[in-house]
Amino acid sequence: MLKHTVYKRSTATLAAILALASTSLIAQTTTPAGPDCSQVPSYADLKRALVAVQAQKNSGLGFHMWATVVNRDGFVCAVAFSGASRGDQWPGSRVISAQKANTANAFSLPNFALSTANLFAATQDQGTLFGLQLSNPVDTVAAYAGPNEKYGQVDDPMVGKQIGGVNVFGGGLALYTQSAKKIVGGLGVSGDTSCTDHIIAWKVRDLLNLDNVPGGVAPGVSSGLTVPGITVPGNDNMINDIFVDRGTGQKISTSGYGHPTCDAAATVITSGLAGSYPIGPVNAQ
Repeated sequence: MLKHTVYKRSTATLAAILALASTSLIAQTTTPAGPDCSQVPSYADLKRALVAVQAQKNSGLGFHMWATVVNRDGFVCAVAFSGASRGDQWPGSRVISAQKANTANAFSLPNFALSTANLFAATQDQGTLFGLQLSNPVDTVAAYAGPNEKYGQVDDPMVGKQIGGVNVFGGGLALYTQSAKKIVGGLGVSGDTSCTDHIIAWKVRDLLNLDNVPGGVAPGVSSGLTVPGITVPGNDNMINDIFVDRGTGQKISTSGYGHPTCDAAATVITSGLAGSYPIGPVNAQ
């Protein structure tokens, strides 16, 4: 009787161990789910918007562009280009666009948006955020993984990875849905002058209807989607208020969030973006 009881217990213990081992093996071999990209634009939507906007008059050099979208956790969800092939844009701008998307998402909040253009002045020598651009280096292994022929395609090797990086000139914008205090990620555009990058990013975000910005440092109207009890005026448009101090020779930004001008046409376009392509639920295109 005792032997029989011991045998039954041993059999039960062995079964439990085998079941646990089987569960562990399945857990180890099952491919983990990818990042949640359900609230940001798909590859097709990003590509369509980028191609449409790049064909417009955006000042600058008229070059083709790269664009990247990240989700709120900084994972790349889509990478696209506007040209016929990946060589039609500056190759270096692919990773820069991802860096801009990461920056705009990383330094924006549910009730306060900062574009990469808003970070330029503060990150210069003696600025309040000096050194910020060195704080989160790009993961070069993830950014430059192959195969190269996949760059800018639906299965770009950056998709599903956190690229990181901090960029402090125009072209990066946070993405906001119509729901109050709902920031869902970031958009980065690169391939032309930094001012044109910002202009194209602004228009693309408008076309994707993810420009419901609750407030920011740039003068102007916000979308009104503020956190209850908190009112933040303005938006995340580029501010061209940098001038040279005649006494010291230093470049000064009146607002503290300024960005250098690029060309006369770009200055005119950027200053009117919030009016021509107003932030909020309805896009202007």
